[in-house]
Amino acid sequence: MSEQETAKRSTLLIAAAVVVSLVAFGPFGFLLMMTASTAAGTTVACENGYTTGNPATGAWRAPFQQAYTTTSPYGWRIHPITGIRKLHAGQDLVSQPGPGPVVAASAGTVVRSGWYGGLGNSVEIMHAGGVSTVYGHMRSIDGSMKEGAPVRIGQQIGIEGTTGASTGEHLHFEVHLNGHPTDPTPFMQQHGAPLDGRAIAPSPQSGDATAVPVAAPAAPSDGQGAGDGEGGGGFQLPPPGEPRQDSLHNKPLPIPDQIKQYYVNAANRYKVPWTLLAGVGMEETAHGRNNRPSSVGAQGLMQFMPATWESMGVDGDGDGKADINNDADSAMSAANYLTKSGAHKGAEGVRKAIFAYNHADWYVNDVLYYAQQYGGGVVPGDGQACAPSGANAGNPSLPPIDDAKIATVLRWAQSHVGDDYVMGANGPHTWDCSSFSQNAYAQIGVSMPRTAQSQRDWLARGNGFRVQPGQEKPGDLIFWDSYLGPNTIGHVMLVFDPAKQQTVEAMGSQYGVVYGSYKGKAQTKHIFEIWRVGQTKPQEKV
Repeated sequence: MSEQETAKRSTLLIAAAVVVSLVAFGPFGFLLMMTASTAAGTTVACENGYTTGNPATGAWRAPFQQAYTTTSPYGWRIHPITGIRKLHAGQDLVSQPGPGPVVAASAGTVVRSGWYGGLGNSVEIMHAGGVSTVYGHMRSIDGSMKEGAPVRIGQQIGIEGTTGASTGEHLHFEVHLNGHPTDPTPFMQQHGAPLDGRAIAPSPQSGDATAVPVAAPAAPSDGQGAGDGEGGGGFQLPPPGEPRQDSLHNKPLPIPDQIKQYYVNAANRYKVPWTLLAGVGMEETAHGRNNRPSSVGAQGLMQFMPATWESMGVDGDGDGKADINNDADSAMSAANYLTKSGAHKGAEGVRKAIFAYNHADWYVNDVLYYAQQYGGGVVPGDGQACAPSGANAGNPSLPPIDDAKIATVLRWAQSHVGDDYVMGANGPHTWDCSSFSQNAYAQIGVSMPRTAQSQRDWLARGNGFRVQPGQEKPGDLIFWDSYLGPNTIGHVMLVFDPAKQQTVEAMGSQYGVVYGSYKGKAQTKHIFEIWRVGQTKPQEKV
């Protein structure tokens, strides 16, 4: 393993103070006054875009895996074939490119399958709570879709088509509540599966399908009363590529029970698949079978160089020491190293993290091959992460957004205090932490990425700048670690009243959208960062 040093976080001093005063007028009113420049900055966008799909990890997902566009919405219209005004009881979706496979939006049981009037080839699936979904106009229906058959989330139902009363290939998607159609778009948003056109990778599957829908995961807690979960879900470990080396002739060996437990413990703490650690362990020492010091001096189960151990070694068995030759410590430290190197930042982030561990492409592919052989898995993080670059502190030359626009952001946030929290939700009255901050800034035309880590990285790429604790102002964003482990940002909130260290945020499932507090968090969190969104284009008069 090559020696690596962790990147030092740069903290920028703000050159000129901006005077801010906040006077509260009850829970939904405030007066915000600040001085701000109106000079134009430079627009900097995340280059990564939405190039890969995340797997759905909640109870609902879009009915396509591929990217798509939305066409005819739910509502009354003149039917394009009959010319009669009637209710269009679903949302039409068109694959890009198409036609493509249609998959179940949630787990359930088939209640109807076959030709059904104007819907042509269609399937209806019953889910929990009196909810059912309908998939119409399909070219063909999968043979497994028999009445009474259990269906997994993401299981293929058929192929998009244009059967029945249809004018072109598309999927007609309906949601029914207790037998009555409802608009699928807000329903899916509130259930963490917005119909936003993005590709969604195949849903993780295990075991046999059951007729009992899977419950949505509860928002995790950071141990201090805040459930810090968010959307983004996760992404599959990337497959191995070429070249490979050791894995071509060394088959994956059985993992001793105790060693596997060390992998699992480390995976649970740092939120990576244990199979990724098993891939490293197999490549390095065959899970401890060959853990003698290497020719260059690497030591222990996961083969750390002593200099790297100084910065990356952590206690893995609770004895208060980080011992390079202790297997529990070695496995825990490997997870620490990989996540500090960006393993939560999409498939490319995983590959870069393994490459940081050992600078060889064949090594990366060997580790991923072994991880795949041990079962692969989903990395809880953002598969569409926008990695920062350069000094990792943004663009301090950007002027701040003017006071009237910040007031608009906070006024919108205040108006949603009392809304519910559901991990993966995206409104209109149910949120997670990052969809809340994303939608707050969308009120003034600022488009941020979806998850907390990606929002922070987007700012670091030049769309904002880092602020020292004590220098924060209303509308700034605070990021800290939570459900993704100590090395990855998992929660974001809006600064509301700096004098009181008060936030407005989607806090967690027990609290919903509330006025929160960041008092003392800088001392108790592994990651605590404050960022200011910059003005990246000329401002319009408000």
